[in-house]
Amino acid sequence: MGLLLVALLIWSDPAEPIRFPSGTWVDLTHAFDTDTVYWPTAGGFELTVDAAGMTEKGYYYEANSFKAAEHGGTHLDAPIHFAEGRWTADVIPLDRLMGPAVMIDVSAKALKDRDYQVSVADFEAWEAQHGRLPDDIIVLLHTGYGKFWPNREKYMGTAERGPQAVAKLHFPGLHPEAAQWLVDRRAIHAIGLDTPSIDYGQSTLFESHRILFEKNIPAFENVANGDQLPPTGAFVLALPMKIKDGSGGPLRLVALVPER
Repeated sequence: MGLLLVALLIWSDPAEPIRFPSGTWVDLTHAFDTDTVYWPTAGGFELTVDAAGMTEKGYYYEANSFKAAEHGGTHLDAPIHFAEGRWTADVIPLDRLMGPAVMIDVSAKALKDRDYQVSVADFEAWEAQHGRLPDDIIVLLHTGYGKFWPNREKYMGTAERGPQAVAKLHFPGLHPEAAQWLVDRRAIHAIGLDTPSIDYGQSTLFESHRILFEKNIPAFENVANGDQLPPTGAFVLALPMKIKDGSGGPLRLVALVPER
């Protein structure tokens, strides 16, 4: 399906309109506003109205300024975030940020255990049902915690802010053993999930980040609406703000789910 979509996007005849495969577009992005969830040590999203109203010349004009940390809301973690010398946000090849995707649903386990870590066994169980993970795939993990957004206490374990709040974070993530399995045994382009971090909330070493990013595998965090994606068949577009030398940035993440 991915190659089909790419082929359709090549506009060889200007007289002919671009035609996407029929299907449903799913918005996997949380809107950015004052309720957006950020790491406890980061500042929140701030929108300042610079102008809003009728001008002296009789037309309406509106413009805003915003301030935000790189890592908050639906966002990209560039490999440089935890791996020196690896890709920054502006140099990640586009083919690593778009393509066929799979959704691995671990919500039945994760919703019973705030500290759940997605395991190698979870990947093996998915493969037993759907086949081996294809090469160059985008992997999305559905823990079910997206339904708690933007309630910080339910979503990430605490609504407190500041350095002291980090020890109180409780949310699911990817087990380092599973991250190592992915880089050693499979060939994925990117990975994402519906929690604030690829590592679970109680991590202090951020091993899954380090394992993945050392191999230039970017991550998408705080993914929305993962429950609307099928296990296979979706095509994902993950386009971050192109921040030069950035360790991450706000991400507009969408998926096309084709008709079956």
